[in-house]
Amino acid sequence: MQPVVSLHGRIVQTRDIPAGATVGYSATWTAQRPTRLAIVSVGYADGFLRGASASDARPGAEAIVAGKRCPLAGRVSMDLIAVDVTDVADHIQPGGLITLLGDEIGVDDLAARAGTIGYEVLTGLGRRYRRIYRA
Repeated sequence: MQPVVSLHGRIVQTRDIPAGATVGYSATWTAQRPTRLAIVSVGYADGFLRGASASDARPGAEAIVAGKRCPLAGRVSMDLIAVDVTDVADHIQPGGLITLLGDEIGVDDLAARAGTIGYEVLTGLGRRYRRIYRA
């Protein structure tokens, strides 16, 4: 099967945090090493499911950054997500795009990480995204 949708988010800033620092609402994710985060302008107001959040207890969704899978760090907030880009830090900069859905991460992959089904992922994508339709 071919992907029916791709979703990209823009990096608005990067942050370096020390080992032991927490990320997200209620400090549910703790950096296990010095970590570089990419803060991305996508959140649950855009339809990116809060269930895709990462915590110390369970991994969350992933993103493709510079061709490599990178895990989310902390909770999905209303307008932002944090992605651990430590392993690709030399290849990112504010203004760049990351892939949240596409060839490497399918709708069902994201749904599984969020504890739901692909249909909910697709129907929940909000109006704030710029859409490009291809025939």
